[in-house]
Amino acid sequence: MQIEPKILERVNSWLTPAFDSETQKTITTLRDKNPKDLIESFYKDLDFGTGGMRGVMGVGTNRINKYTLGKNTQGLSNYLKQQFGGENIKVAIAYDCRHNSKSLAKVVADVFSANDITVYLFEDLRTTPELSFAVRHLDCHCGIVLTASHNPPEYNGYKVYWQDGGQLVPPHDGEVIKEINSLQYSDIKFQSQENLIKYIGKDVDDAFINASVLNGDIGLKLDAKDDLTIVFTSLHGTSITTIPETLKRAGFKNVHVVEEQAEPDGDFPTVASPNPEEPAALKMAMELAEKTNADIVIGTDPDSDRLGVAIRDLDGNLKLLNGNQTMVVMTDFLLKKWKDEGKINGKEFIGSTIVSTPMMQPLADAYGVDYKIGLTGFKWIAKMILDFPELDFIGGGEESFGYMVGDFVRDKDAVTSTLLACEIAAWAKHNSSSFYKSLLNLYVEHGLYKERLISLTKKGIEGAQEIKQMMIDARENPLKEVNGSKVIRIEDYQLSVAKDVINNKETEITIPKSNVLIYYTEDGSKIALRPSGTEPKIKFYVSVNTSLDNVSAFKQTEQLLEERIDAILADMNL
Repeated sequence: MQIEPKILERVNSWLTPAFDSETQKTITTLRDKNPKDLIESFYKDLDFGTGGMRGVMGVGTNRINKYTLGKNTQGLSNYLKQQFGGENIKVAIAYDCRHNSKSLAKVVADVFSANDITVYLFEDLRTTPELSFAVRHLDCHCGIVLTASHNPPEYNGYKVYWQDGGQLVPPHDGEVIKEINSLQYSDIKFQSQENLIKYIGKDVDDAFINASVLNGDIGLKLDAKDDLTIVFTSLHGTSITTIPETLKRAGFKNVHVVEEQAEPDGDFPTVASPNPEEPAALKMAMELAEKTNADIVIGTDPDSDRLGVAIRDLDGNLKLLNGNQTMVVMTDFLLKKWKDEGKINGKEFIGSTIVSTPMMQPLADAYGVDYKIGLTGFKWIAKMILDFPELDFIGGGEESFGYMVGDFVRDKDAVTSTLLACEIAAWAKHNSSSFYKSLLNLYVEHGLYKERLISLTKKGIEGAQEIKQMMIDARENPLKEVNGSKVIRIEDYQLSVAKDVINNKETEITIPKSNVLIYYTEDGSKIALRPSGTEPKIKFYVSVNTSLDNVSAFKQTEQLLEERIDAILADMNL
């Protein structure tokens, strides 16, 4: 197979003394025996996406390895010194259960220390929300977590957090990338100063868990908690280090852990994908729930920022909620709690994203709070807290099974959200209701919203080009109608333009640019298209809604909306 000169130049640069012999040997083997994989490994640089840098582990510029992460860390070190010159710069580092996470975390710590930066390195794997918390708790200038979230076992990643505990956002993200891109791999300082690396663990754990209980505990009496039976699975990830203890400190005793999935393991041996969005991932938890007659099932992804919640429906059957459903129940509950405590005065807000359920807007209106909406990725919700310091953040989430309770953590937080979900379930059961009935009552009050996500995987160079062309085609030939309903509004977040199709008027979109296209139709349907920032996928988000007269009409009305979504997807050949 012929290798393009530009790619070959990249390959040859990694066969120099700046790279260790093992790396050079692997590259040589790929060149001789598997040139296609070699091209995939070097045809581009890994990019920062909505969740930081994430990719397959291996050699090359398009892979996660000590050199790509070392270059990131060197560039970040340089930028930190530019921003905080003269200060004792401190960073916190955590890592998850994935293969090589521990060793890569030490490489990152070494590079920071080699640049005279003090490092707080967790002694063992920890959750992403605890890292976000630790940044502010330890008064750090930034933080790093080594994780690939729910991606397959061959992946790893590198997420960067700033002083506020939120992920990098403009202008810092762009400036850091410029600094990284200005470097050569030979510029990386790998020789650590061990005296600057300080190991942390239990003290930070205790502070984080106590803060989670403070924010997620609604003050239920213990007898209400005693009556709730919980099944929890960490899906071989990091949440086993915090969630059982958090539930215990909050007063929940009837917690059944799926022991077969409790041991952290980067191979995720009992699931095809460690993603709580996938019903199959919670199969073992559901089976245990049936044996124990549990009221609620919680599963978290490997770094414990996403949670899947399954509860009993009106017929007593376990049902996995989607991220939008969990989000609206949690948000409404927090709003009600704030209202009951007299804390709502019009200077509060909830937050979500442009591809999440539109139902968040009527929730905000019902309680007289502001509703902020941002791009996909929780860093944008965290940024809202910075951008609107005059407002108090109550809670917010996104459709991809992420939620944040208050602002003590500045990223999606499955630890505190797990506790909140259990508190809601216990409160509802104690009041002769249920988590599920709470959801249906919200549908009666605000309208029944139904969403579905379709993801098309397109791997490799050809896949990336195919995704790019699909977005180009959607822009150049916009839909005029969907399933017989006229398109009345098109939002193009890459061009920052919202077009009122009926009146042929355009307005500016003021949030940052992103490769997202959203169609709105006359019948209230919403269809969004976006390439994933962390996986080789293009995603289609469909949302439809209608009124719901009463709870008894739910099944029939839901079926009508499901059929409408099916028709939309068929009309779009998806």
